[in-house]
Amino acid sequence: MCGRFTLASETTDLESEFEGIQFPVQFAPRYNIAPSQPVLVIPNDAKGTADFFVWGLIPSWAKDPSIGNRLINARGETLAEKPAFRGPYKYKRCLIIADGFYEWKSTPGTKTKVPHYIGLATRKPFSFAGLWSEWHTSDGSELRSCTIVTTTPNSLLATIHNRMPLIIGPEDRQTWLDPAPKSDADLRQLIRPYPAGLMQAFPVSTLVNDPTNDRAECVLPA
Repeated sequence: MCGRFTLASETTDLESEFEGIQFPVQFAPRYNIAPSQPVLVIPNDAKGTADFFVWGLIPSWAKDPSIGNRLINARGETLAEKPAFRGPYKYKRCLIIADGFYEWKSTPGTKTKVPHYIGLATRKPFSFAGLWSEWHTSDGSELRSCTIVTTTPNSLLATIHNRMPLIIGPEDRQTWLDPAPKSDADLRQLIRPYPAGLMQAFPVSTLVNDPTNDRAECVLPA
């Protein structure tokens, strides 16, 4: 799964990595983004603009927005089957922007879990595959939300956790963001682990365990 991540890159770095996308001019660096918080998203609405969505998918048919607390991740293998995900999988895909994420590694024989910070070896920003939705409140206002798609781990992540977020590389972003409806057959080849050789991981302090700790020390090697 993916339960925490970071986005501390400058807007200019995002514009360089995601050419043609308009990003917010300024936003605070985040070192410990948690579910239910705003995350930076590029939706497949053909507008070419990134905006902030709530992390935790609220299906359009939901009666209670609290369902989003249980839908922060979506297993890539079953997107076409699950009622909450199959519609967005076909129609409403997105890229969720990050520059690193955390996973916790169990210590054999103990209950201790050591947090690890994981990202690209280049330290550049990248994109998780996501699904998004629009939910309308009783007063007619709109809330846009999203979930992070996960997949099986590559050889690096397999030493830490049994799942990893689905990272969409530059060569596949256009396909994932195509506003046209897509079938599972159209997208299945994109649901695969990102190459381990292009990534890095290292242990960090337990400071990240508390989501109220949102500062640069979270990403320092332990």
